Amino acid sequence: SGKSTLLKLLAGITPPSGGKLKIGGRVAALLELGVGFHPELTGLENIFLLGSVLGVPRDVIRHRLDAIIAFADIGAFIHAPVRNYSTGMTVRLGFAVATHMDPDIILLDEVISVGDADFQTKSFDRIRQMKRRGVTILVVTHQIDAVERICDRVLWLKDGAVEARGDV
Repeated sequence: SGKSTLLKLLAGITPPSGGKLKIGGRVAALLELGVGFHPELTGLENIFLLGSVLGVPRDVIRHRLDAIIAFADIGAFIHAPVRNYSTGMTVRLGFAVATHMDPDIILLDEVISVGDADFQTKSFDRIRQMKRRGVTILVVTHQIDAVERICDRVLWLKDGAVEARGDV
């Protein structure tokens, strides 16, 4: 019903075919697996690539590098090309980068359901921290429990139209 397309529009990945979108602030997006990563670059190189795409100065990325690497928890693979990563490793790194770049808005498309239980717990904790800081978090998921854990307000889309909206 156009959920992922809507996120791509909001992230600036896909231009609208008509009308206008206005976003106020820095947007970080975790959409389809590996979007934004260059498969031939290492995880470390991709941290700087994604940070620069988000408009974060290189010295700020350097300052946050240890925290990003620790959060991703992929060990020595940080120095391996991303093409060699498992799905879980890719999501871990993408989530770590996106959530450590101080976005005003973060767009999440089903990626919160990937990874082992420890990483999911750590991710939900990070999302709650961001929420307390006032970050707008837009989640697209079919996981009702994830919606209940993260969201204050919901918008239900059905066949591309708003079916309902309101409190969780």
